[in-house]
Amino acid sequence: MLVVRIFTVIFPIVFIVTLGYFYARFRPIEMTSINRLNLAIFSPALLFTVLTDKSFNIVDYQQLTLAATLILLGSGLLVWPLIRWLGINYKTFMPAMMFVNTGNMGIPVALFAFGEPGLPIAILFLMITTILNFTLGIYMVNQSASWFSLIKLPLIQATFMGLMLSLMAVKVPTLLLKPIEMLGLCAIPVMLLSLGARLVDIDLTHWKIGLLGAVLRPLSGALMYLLIRPWFSLTPLQSSGLLILAVLPPAIINYIIAEQYQQEPHQVAAIVMLGNLMSFVSLPLALAFALPQLNG
Repeated sequence: MLVVRIFTVIFPIVFIVTLGYFYARFRPIEMTSINRLNLAIFSPALLFTVLTDKSFNIVDYQQLTLAATLILLGSGLLVWPLIRWLGINYKTFMPAMMFVNTGNMGIPVALFAFGEPGLPIAILFLMITTILNFTLGIYMVNQSASWFSLIKLPLIQATFMGLMLSLMAVKVPTLLLKPIEMLGLCAIPVMLLSLGARLVDIDLTHWKIGLLGAVLRPLSGALMYLLIRPWFSLTPLQSSGLLILAVLPPAIINYIIAEQYQQEPHQVAAIVMLGNLMSFVSLPLALAFALPQLNG
């Protein structure tokens, strides 16, 4: 039954996020070090593990890569006329529409909805989002920022290394791969706990722009999906995964970048946090359309 399938996908995510929220609510913790550990070790390990898996072949994902890129960029372009008409600064609003929360939400949803075969799709989306966010995203906020800092990111280093080994068909020794796999297993639960803990700090002062962003983010992604889907030859799994990832909420890193460059960070925080809360409505709706495609 479809409702049961959707519940089994969403429940583990809601449970862990809720656990993180209540723990941080009653036992306040400093999440910066934990998030830094996740970005520097756990997530790169997960990414490297998936890319070097013998079943992964980047050639099979060429169309999906282009489709995902178009959805991310197109989502921002779709909302641009509206925010300009409303007098909202595009530097504040557009990055949150384009760069989505693939880490905290996308990877867990893909794993619980599609199993292990869904991980490469989410990992691919994470790679694209990360590269665009730390290049175009930073440039949109601060035109004088250097893009060379991108190569310093462990996620990017793990991407290049994993892709290179995959293209060269080099098998990573089990002795080395096993501890990397173990580290990668930590990434998903830590992502969800971190998201829950961050929701404690939600600020409703700018709830209007936050609510606008929370609604427009999944709508623009879904519209872009409908516009481009007929032009690509995707497998049912890739098509379903693309729909789920298209409606993801804004990435938390958008707030961090806005804070670093003082681009109205409190408004960005409202967009990000309300957007992530809204995802518990938009993601089940997307799953209702995506899951039947697998049997179509």
